[in-house]
Amino acid sequence: MDPLTSLTREVLAAILKSIDEGIHVVNTEGKTIFYNEVAARHDGMEINEVLGKHLLEAFPSLTEESSTLLRVIKTAKPIYNQTQVYDNLHGRRIDTINTTLPILVDGEIIGAVEIAKDYSRMKLLSERLLDLQKGLNKGRKKKTTKKVKYTFDDLKTTSAAFKRMKDEAIKLSKSDSPILVYGESGTGKELFVQGIHYESLRSNGPFIAQNCAAIPETLLESILFGTAKGSYTGAVERKGLFELADGGTLFLDELHTMPIELQAKLLRVLEDGMIRRVGSSENITVDVRIIAAVNIHPNQALQEQRLRSDLYYRLNVFTFSLPPLRERKEDILFLVEFFIHDYNKRLNKKIKGLTKDLEVLFLEYHWPGNVRELKHTIEYMVNICEGDLLSTDDLPIMLKHLLDNNQKQRNKAETLSLRKNLEELEKRLISIAMERSQGNVKQAAELLEIPRQTLQYKLKKQKKVP
Repeated sequence: MDPLTSLTREVLAAILKSIDEGIHVVNTEGKTIFYNEVAARHDGMEINEVLGKHLLEAFPSLTEESSTLLRVIKTAKPIYNQTQVYDNLHGRRIDTINTTLPILVDGEIIGAVEIAKDYSRMKLLSERLLDLQKGLNKGRKKKTTKKVKYTFDDLKTTSAAFKRMKDEAIKLSKSDSPILVYGESGTGKELFVQGIHYESLRSNGPFIAQNCAAIPETLLESILFGTAKGSYTGAVERKGLFELADGGTLFLDELHTMPIELQAKLLRVLEDGMIRRVGSSENITVDVRIIAAVNIHPNQALQEQRLRSDLYYRLNVFTFSLPPLRERKEDILFLVEFFIHDYNKRLNKKIKGLTKDLEVLFLEYHWPGNVRELKHTIEYMVNICEGDLLSTDDLPIMLKHLLDNNQKQRNKAETLSLRKNLEELEKRLISIAMERSQGNVKQAAELLEIPRQTLQYKLKKQKKVP
């Protein structure tokens, strides 16, 4: 053998062994000529139990029809993202998602290679989730109380605009029309949606939430629509989330991560209320209200072709855009007070509030993680604080570094004039006080701890400034 050819083979084998996915190669006779450790781990086998043996000898539960490798050998056509379920030599059930490709030399097939991803654990967890949902729904039939954890009362705000949005949502909750909710991560989309379900005529029915980004694409369809027995090797008759949510609400979060092809099937459900389990030809009628959410702007999702336009227009009967925390600054200190009170009870603490410099810092911070970030920040600070007031010393390390860097950037760009900076701070605090008091000068003056006449003078002075 040519030494160079031998070296090439050794290098190729070393590369294939290092890949963190199962690699299985067979020749035209169906015998395994390469089988890496990842594939062996997925299959629950030893390499020597497979290498050099015919595929059906190592995996007797497979057939020439059900084996993706043998089918590719026979047809010379690739198979992409194919679910395969089989028993290994020891009787253990294995679930994989395979991409199987023919190996061609001068147009002639000499074997097939399969790249396999192990979804056994993910599929097991998904099926347990479905079984749990099914069990919960059975128990719910005996009750008449409302089933969600949160209501609109849990969505705390002093923002007049946000309060109006909540009032509108309560009115529209009585409808069965689909709803699309847009909001950045941490703005409270699921809490808002649960509030809608609680106020709806379906409140005694099931509420099921599914994050579309949390389940692999290859499993999402069967999770949503269920499976028919025999739809693929090892498939059993199983209800999907649509059937489990019958009579209630199905919340699909991060809809823009759902594959476009699956979005077309979702559109058909919205149009005619019919679903079809994977592998079945039978239509099943479901009575489900669909509420979907995205954490990027719908226009961006449409432009990037991550959301079908026809699905968007069908969902866009009622739309709610939850404002980020930076756009309702009047809520920041209000929520801080609420979270401190909550964690004081949980942690048996007696924190009274924030230091003045921390208040200013919180009001200036951008809060990219929105209410969720604020809540977790307060939770951390209440845990470690040893005094009566939370201070900048109690900030989480990452937030402290971020704020320090931001301050350094501002120091480079901003003037050090004390007069100008005090004027800007005064304007911001007056603006926040007026927003929180909804324009009531007396209440705003009390929040600022200054006489009403002083505040009136400052407001008139601000209006005269060009």
